[in-house]
Amino acid sequence: MTSYLFRNVEIWDGEHDDRYPGEVLVTGNRITKVARGRNQIASEQAAEVIDGGGMTLMPGLVEGHCHLSFVGPRRNQDLGEIPPEEHLLRTCRNATFILDHGFTSCYSAASAKLRIDVVVRQEIEDGYLAGPRYRAAGPEITVTGGLGDERKQHMHAESFGMVADGVDDVMRAVRLCCREGVDNVKINISGDEFVGHARAEVVSMTQAEVDAAVMVAHDWGKRVACHSRAAESVKRAVRAGVDCIYHCDFADEEALDMLEAVKDRVIIGPAFGLVHNCVFEGDVVGLSKAVVERMGLPRKLEYTVATYHEMRRRGMKVVIGGDYGFTVTPMGQNARDIGHFVKFFGYSPAEALRCATAVGGELMGMKGELGLVKEGALADLLLVDGNPLVDQSVLVGSTLLAMVMKDGGMHRDPRRYQAPARRVAAE
Repeated sequence: MTSYLFRNVEIWDGEHDDRYPGEVLVTGNRITKVARGRNQIASEQAAEVIDGGGMTLMPGLVEGHCHLSFVGPRRNQDLGEIPPEEHLLRTCRNATFILDHGFTSCYSAASAKLRIDVVVRQEIEDGYLAGPRYRAAGPEITVTGGLGDERKQHMHAESFGMVADGVDDVMRAVRLCCREGVDNVKINISGDEFVGHARAEVVSMTQAEVDAAVMVAHDWGKRVACHSRAAESVKRAVRAGVDCIYHCDFADEEALDMLEAVKDRVIIGPAFGLVHNCVFEGDVVGLSKAVVERMGLPRKLEYTVATYHEMRRRGMKVVIGGDYGFTVTPMGQNARDIGHFVKFFGYSPAEALRCATAVGGELMGMKGELGLVKEGALADLLLVDGNPLVDQSVLVGSTLLAMVMKDGGMHRDPRRYQAPARRVAAE
C-alpha cells in the first residue's frame, strides 16, 4: 500500500475560508492524517515524503455539469454526425484531458450517444483509461420539438437528445438508459435559446412526463438531473423530486421559494460558461454581437446573474460546470466557472471553491468523502502553484497544477513539476 506525506504545504481543506500551513498523510486511497503546523507527522509513517514548496494543497475539483462526449461541436446536430467509433475515442481523450486539468470527479449532464458515458466510466473504473471518477448519463430525454430534437419534417438528424413523447414513451426511455448502465438520468423540461423552435422560456415537457421520468429513475436507484430554464420548468422539477436542477435562469419568486424549501435535498448548477462565452467571447467562433442580441443571450445572462445572487443569499447548494465541450466553450476551461461565481454571482473565493469541491462531492453521492482535505476522506488532491483564494485563474488550465492525485494514485507527480518561466522570473 503506497503512502505519501506532504510537508511544507498551505492547506485549503474545502471547509474553511483560509489556507493554513500543515501536513497531510495519505495511505492507500484515503487521507489518514491532517495536521496544522510543521513537523507534526513523523516521516516514518510514509513510504515517500514530498516537499510541497509552500504550494496550495487542496481537494480535487468536481465538474458538476460535465459532457465528456461533447467534442467541440458548433451545432447540436454535429454530435449526431460523428461515427460512434471516433466519438468514443475522442470522449476517452477528453476524460484524460479533464483529469490533467485537475478535475478528479465529473457528474455527467448527458452523453451524446447512449452508451458512450457508460463505456468510458467502466474503462476508467477498470484501470484501462486515465480519467476522473465519473457518474455516467445517457442522452438528454426530450420531447418532439424540445431541446435535443434536431429532426425536421423532411430530414432526420441526431444530436444529444433521445425523443420520447407521453408518459409511456418517457418511462420506456428512462428504463432503456437504466438497462444500459447509466448512473444519472437527464431530462429536458424547457427549451433553450440555441433552439429556434423551443426557446428557453418554453416549457416543453408536461408535469406528467416529468413525474413519470423521476418515478422510474428513482425506482431503479438512479439520480435525475434536468434542464430547466423557464420558471415553470423549475417548479415542475421540484414537484417531481428531481435531484439536480440545471440553469434556473428565469426562476421567479415562487420558483425560488420552492427551491429554497428543498435546498437540503436539491443541488443546482447554472452552467454559466456557455452563456458567458457566447455573450463576451462569441466573436471567436463567429457569433457576432448582432446574432447574440437576436438570440436574447445578454438578457438571459442578466437574469442568470440576478437569480444566482439570490440563490447564494438563500443558502442553496450550487455546483460549477458550464456546458464545456462546445466550440465556444472548449474543454479545459472548466475551472473558469470558479472565477465567474466570484465576479458575477457575488460568491467569496472560498464559497466558489466549495462549489467546485465539497458541494460537487455531495452531487457525486459522496458527501463528506469527496471534495475535502480531512481524515478519512478520499485522496483526490491537487498541489497548486499559487493561491486560488486570491487568484482563481491559477486553476484554469494545467500549467500551474504541480500535482494531480486521484484515489491516492499520482496522475501528475509534483517531483517532476517545473514552474513556468514567467513565474520563476517574477519571483
